[in-house]
Amino acid sequence: MVDYSKWKNIEISDDEDDTHPNIDKASLFRWRHQARVERMAEYDKEKEDLKRKRQSYQARLMDVKERISKKDGDEAALKIELTKIENDGKELDRLENDIKKKEKKTPWNVDTISKPGFEKTVINKKVPRQPEENLTEEERGQLMKEFVKANETLCKQYGMMRKYDDSKRFLQDHPELVGENTANYLVIWSINLQMEEKHELMAHVAHQCICMQYILELAKQLDVDPRSCVSSFFTKIQQCGPEYRQQFESEIEAFKGRIEKRAQEKLDEAIAQAEAEEREARMGPGGLDPADVFESLPDELKSCFESRDIELLQKTIATMPVDQAKYHMKRCVDSGLWVPNAADVDLCTDEPEDKSDDKEKSDSSASPDKSSEVNASKKKEKEEPEKEKEPIYAGVSTEDVD
Repeated sequence: MVDYSKWKNIEISDDEDDTHPNIDKASLFRWRHQARVERMAEYDKEKEDLKRKRQSYQARLMDVKERISKKDGDEAALKIELTKIENDGKELDRLENDIKKKEKKTPWNVDTISKPGFEKTVINKKVPRQPEENLTEEERGQLMKEFVKANETLCKQYGMMRKYDDSKRFLQDHPELVGENTANYLVIWSINLQMEEKHELMAHVAHQCICMQYILELAKQLDVDPRSCVSSFFTKIQQCGPEYRQQFESEIEAFKGRIEKRAQEKLDEAIAQAEAEEREARMGPGGLDPADVFESLPDELKSCFESRDIELLQKTIATMPVDQAKYHMKRCVDSGLWVPNAADVDLCTDEPEDKSDDKEKSDSSASPDKSSEVNASKKKEKEEPEKEKEPIYAGVSTEDVD
């Protein structure tokens, strides 16, 4: 059972309301308090004297025992001295027991009823914000790359967290993440997720990004280091009113709208770049797009290329006006739809025997490239002088186009 008797007798200087009318009550309380303080001072002095005697006793006892063990001096005298010291120790034990009994019988007062468990004063000092460094864009980009390389896994872990308490604990465990670099990484990650059509995950990462931006904004307003605002923000967001919550949610929705818009812009840019590269890849030797050139051809020429009919192409060109035929066939050559004299180039030898024999041959060949898909054909030239009559475009050569 618990002994409550010690609470029955507590000494208080002003615990009596009824005093003699000829005695000043305030003076009586002051005298009682002074007497109690003097008794406590005398008691503390007795304990200090006992403590000093105990230390002296221990030193003397160790010295005599050491001398006896080393046989330093008269052994009989040392033993007599040891016996005397031990008797002094017994007397000290008796005094210590008396003091403990006296302490136990002494009623409690305001000074002895309790003792402080610990005394500690903690003063939180504001950690100043680090001044913004004047860095170039290249230097900022290099620092961002180094940060992502070192902390990408941690940033993704923070971006995937669902509970405020988990996010708070994680940022307190990893204070290096509290900064602009983490917010920038989460923005880029959100855009990439939107481009990959992972809309729900993008919305969650956007929420974590806004939390980081709120922490940075709070630190800017208080002019303190952002790491000291982590606990304040998460406490506030969990206990905030409806107006603050509505403002926070509206900021998230606006941010998601900006992410969706930027992701669409990047997709459009990627598509445009791919189309430009594809267009550049299929450009002909003259710098023209074969698709555009094919669309600009007359219908009769289109049908010739679509049917891959060389004879029909020769007849169609023969029926067209010379200027119009030159114009269209030059564009076909420049775009690569038609490759003139391709067969002659492939069949030529290192040392031809007679050039006059080649001129007498009426068969001249041409072959289309992959985009035109028109096979090589033979052309027949008429034997009339060039000055008297324009050549008929049964086939097209480089000289004819020029």
